[in-house]
Amino acid sequence: MSAAAVALVPVLLFLALLFAMDSFKLVRPQALAVAMGGGAVGALVAMPLTTLMAARLGLTPGQVVRYAAPLVEEPLKLAVIGYLLHRRRIGFPVDAAVLGFGAGAGFALVENLVFLGAMPGAPFLLWLVRGIGTAVLHGATTAIAAIVACAFSARSGNVPRGLFVGVAAAAALHACYNQLVLPPLLGALVVLLVFPALVLVVFERSERATREWVGAGLDLDVELLGIFASDQFPTTRFGRYLEQLRGRFPGPVVVDMFCLLRLEVELSVQAKARLLAREAGLEMEPHPDIAAGLRELHALRASIGPTGMLALAPLHVTSPRDEWHRYVVSE
Repeated sequence: MSAAAVALVPVLLFLALLFAMDSFKLVRPQALAVAMGGGAVGALVAMPLTTLMAARLGLTPGQVVRYAAPLVEEPLKLAVIGYLLHRRRIGFPVDAAVLGFGAGAGFALVENLVFLGAMPGAPFLLWLVRGIGTAVLHGATTAIAAIVACAFSARSGNVPRGLFVGVAAAAALHACYNQLVLPPLLGALVVLLVFPALVLVVFERSERATREWVGAGLDLDVELLGIFASDQFPTTRFGRYLEQLRGRFPGPVVVDMFCLLRLEVELSVQAKARLLAREAGLEMEPHPDIAAGLRELHALRASIGPTGMLALAPLHVTSPRDEWHRYVVSE
């Protein structure tokens, strides 16, 4: 096996495994390409930035590896994940893990390609260590950071806060590994055995939680659609609450609120149905009326206004995943 193959292939194989394990096909190839490209750009920025930091602060090579590199590299790798979270292109820890590992893999590939070009006569052992150790470490820490960032962002509704926690977790893991005083090959084996296993455990649990959420959520959404269409709607919690809002908002705005709630649930049903179809190996085409529905959704939200949207919050029909639902149904 050539030096280039051993330096580049292992991280790609593990990325391919994660991509194949995504039974709901949450990650589209285009999104994975964006994540890998973002990681690659991060590597191109990190290398001169780390060199500049070392020169300005007078750091030794050991200090750069143990302290500076994790603090510089992890935020740069996670930047593209922040972009995808902000655009609501990540909905679950499952796709966060795949895209995070993709960003780390893109970073590692560029870094190893630069080293391959700079050190063509380096021993095979160096490339083995970098291929099964450093490259996999980059992918795994970013995958873990992306999972943490996704979970915290979903819980708090604050993407920057989630990213901060994710970066802190990744930098801590990266720095802790760099503190280990182990022979290079043994250190690489530790990475190969521990970090991918950790990612796989979290991935499997997230996949199970996603499956439960999709199944239970679809049943609930279908039930909600039935409530919205029934004659008994005025006597339900939703109907009574909207009736109370008639004293605070004009009648047409309250009607728009009802239409928005129903449309959000319809989109949620379509998104979950597409996910279940993907899990079964089928690919559903977008509903022919989806473009008109999305335009209506934006018009309704604009008509209701920020104050009206806050007033709807207690009904808990909408969620932070609504933008992600719209992304899924419009793909």
